[in-house]
Amino acid sequence: MSEMTAAQKDKLVADLRTVVADAEELLKLTAGDLSESTASLRERLTDRLARARHGLLDLQDSATERAKAAGRAADDYVHDHPWTAIGIGAGVGLLVGLLIGRR
Repeated sequence: MSEMTAAQKDKLVADLRTVVADAEELLKLTAGDLSESTASLRERLTDRLARARHGLLDLQDSATERAKAAGRAADDYVHDHPWTAIGIGAGVGLLVGLLIGRR
């Protein structure tokens, strides 16, 4: 899956804001009115919500793929350089232990 660009993320945020604004407007309109304008607003809200949901799923897939790639890279590094990884782990453990011991 392709990585989401900054412009696509901005569009997604704008779509979510529009959905929220439309939902608020829908609540105000449907207080006692079941006219054609209410039906039109509900339709717009449904369409925008579907687009926002699709965009969020794309964003989630992108984040999942990046996390998996980072995990694979870390796994490959540890397999290629086991003693370096052990040294780094021991150093970080020592540092955390010292910081915790100071309190």
